[in-house]
Amino acid sequence: MIPLEKNIKRYFSLKEFAIVFLSVVLSVLAGTAVFYNLKREVIINDNGKQIMVRTMKTTVSEVLQQNGITIGEYDEISLPLDAKLQKTSINEIYIERAVPVNIFVDGKSIQVMTCEDTVEDVLKSSSIELSELDKLDNVSLNDKIEANMDIRIIRVKEELVTEQIPIPFSEIKKENHNMDKGTSRTVREGKDGIREKVYKVVFEDGKEVLRELIEDVVAIAPVNKIIEYGTVLNFKTSRGEVVRYKKVLNMKATAYTASYKDTGKKPGDAGFGITYTGKKVKEGIIAVDPKVIPLGTRVYIEGVGNTPDYGFAVAEDIGSAVKGNVIDLYFDTQEEADRWGRRSVRVYILK
Repeated sequence: MIPLEKNIKRYFSLKEFAIVFLSVVLSVLAGTAVFYNLKREVIINDNGKQIMVRTMKTTVSEVLQQNGITIGEYDEISLPLDAKLQKTSINEIYIERAVPVNIFVDGKSIQVMTCEDTVEDVLKSSSIELSELDKLDNVSLNDKIEANMDIRIIRVKEELVTEQIPIPFSEIKKENHNMDKGTSRTVREGKDGIREKVYKVVFEDGKEVLRELIEDVVAIAPVNKIIEYGTVLNFKTSRGEVVRYKKVLNMKATAYTASYKDTGKKPGDAGFGITYTGKKVKEGIIAVDPKVIPLGTRVYIEGVGNTPDYGFAVAEDIGSAVKGNVIDLYFDTQEEADRWGRRSVRVYILK
């Protein structure tokens, strides 16, 4: 038999062991209870990738750090980093990762990091304004953003451009029946007008791409120059006089005097030295065929070639030998008449 003393010692050893063991169990149970009482459930949705964690951490920042998750400068997170985690409900954290987008505008290339959903949102967040005329080259405002997307903006500008074109004046010539032929005068000076053409001009990034005519008007009408020119026929005599005439006839000219030889009358005879029209003959009176040159017509007789001019004369006489294109010139002396003989002349019918 085991001695009583040994049994008593053994009894107390087992009791101590049981107490220690029970204490450990109670401590574990208490620790487990505390852990489960202090744990927090978190769902992290990182750009579509979801993980679930239970943590003793108390803030968003701590739980992200615990799981090796960092937040970039341009990334977006649904909760503040210093936000407290709830124990009584599931904590949901959403992280959206920024992607690079290239914007080409106003001659510059800009790269932005963004979490925006659409092209329109990116432009607004980048403070890039579009006018009503501006265009997007390769995307639309509602397009979804993708990493490394290129957004090209074409600046469109419309202007009204006025072009002034001179309208040359015309030169108008008018007859003046009181002026000598070969002479003219300016009645009114001319002045160019102005035609205005208004264009709608479209520029894309400063380069003209369209020019459309929308208005074409005469802003200032031209003033035409008016020149009058003479129609009155004229010639310059051998003495330099300018003589106006209606027409000119090429004729043969003979000569006569008041002598009996030429008229068959002597001094004292009735009608001696008197023309057919009743005027006394003198140099400057000629006989004509009234069918060719009416009586009373004033003329100037110009010699042809070396023949001298007879000069101014009046058709006041007729003669039996004066028919058709023939005239008879009166001279005061027989010598002058004989020297003249028969010659070619130009007869200007004076105005």
